[in-house]
Amino acid sequence: MTRRALGARHPARFVVLGFAGAVAVGSLLLMLPVATTDGSTASPLTALFTATSAVCVTGLVVVDTGGYWSTFGEVVIIALIQIGGLGIMALASLLGLLVARRMGLKMRLAAQTETKATGLGDSRVVVLGVIRLSLAVEAVIAVLLTLRFALHYGEPIGRAAYLGVFHAVSAYNNAGFALWPDSLTRFATDPWIIAPISAAIIIGGLGFPVVIEVLRAARRRLRRERRRPHWSLHTKITLIAYGVIALLGIVAITAIEWSNPRTLGPLGTPGSLLTGAFSAISPRTAGFNAVDIAGMHPATLLITDVMMFIGGGSAGTAGGIKVTTFALLAFVIITEARGEPTVHVMGRRLAGSVQRQAVSVALLGVGAVFASAVALMLLTPYNLNDVLFEATSAFATVGLSTGITADLPGAAQSILIGLMFLGRLGPITFASALALRDRGRRYELPEERPIVG
Repeated sequence: MTRRALGARHPARFVVLGFAGAVAVGSLLLMLPVATTDGSTASPLTALFTATSAVCVTGLVVVDTGGYWSTFGEVVIIALIQIGGLGIMALASLLGLLVARRMGLKMRLAAQTETKATGLGDSRVVVLGVIRLSLAVEAVIAVLLTLRFALHYGEPIGRAAYLGVFHAVSAYNNAGFALWPDSLTRFATDPWIIAPISAAIIIGGLGFPVVIEVLRAARRRLRRERRRPHWSLHTKITLIAYGVIALLGIVAITAIEWSNPRTLGPLGTPGSLLTGAFSAISPRTAGFNAVDIAGMHPATLLITDVMMFIGGGSAGTAGGIKVTTFALLAFVIITEARGEPTVHVMGRRLAGSVQRQAVSVALLGVGAVFASAVALMLLTPYNLNDVLFEATSAFATVGLSTGITADLPGAAQSILIGLMFLGRLGPITFASALALRDRGRRYELPEERPIVG
């Protein structure tokens, strides 16, 4: 088999190697003395953990980002975040197009209608579209944050611009890196900080294909075109599932934490509503926190675990198993409960291969989090709530923590490094590999039904 044929059959391999290379280069740069505030050399584990967290747009840290790293180190981190975020969106979109090429003619024509690009010859259009969208959103958010930091908090314009750009890039890429040791807690009741960051999180987390369809539909409405905009099944599922899960999370977290003196209790009604909403948006998977995570009720931590594990939209900067995967599993359960032979969703029939891919991605995610949580419990003195939260946050590339990350032993931190890398690349590359390896079978064995349940 030629090298070209091998690359065509296994594109996910090059995605993994590319991100591993970015982590390696980032680790070396962060180990330079100029990368730390005191001029010392960061330990290999600290540099590797930080670089992995940045490239995988997670946000878990073992040192205070603003206090430990110098301006050079912070620039390296934000560059790694941008590379990881843009790379994920571009590569995920390209893998989706590559999968589309392996489908039947009708599916390929449908994909062309929805994305305007199905062949590898259109990869340049996809990548440029991702970059333009990302930079445009980051620029708008950066300007809003810069103005707030300069006009309200009295920061010099240069420092305000630096803070605005850093946190705009971090928010849009769902990275969760902040330059304050308490993340965004000091801005919990400031809507001019929380709202723009929340908007960036949502736009980046929905995924490039969904955002493009939404923008295209809005453009047609502004032009008053008679033709109604076509919404793909993927976009419909993503928007509905994302919105429903976010709404349920906002209501649950706000209600549980409303009178908690360690979280929402002291903030007043407007502040509690704003912070409660942000505490449900951030786990989708940005990693910023506006309240002390360690002070949350155990029930809130468990709800946050679920939201982190589900994550955001496909082909975006969010992690987790993705809302589309979760929604597909729900549709399969509903269909089975009704006793229907095939899964129908919004006027479309789901292929059996898609259902198997959703089940595989979800179960492998559960297995990775469960195995890692067990290992962390054996290696550390922390309870199940803490280690499960940490493992889920790492796998879903969220970055939220109850505050134990820096105190974990080296072996436990190494497990989190592996989880971050797996969580960022695993669901995308595995799902694409399953789709690309879909092969027909020339025979079937006799059917037998084991007992289920």
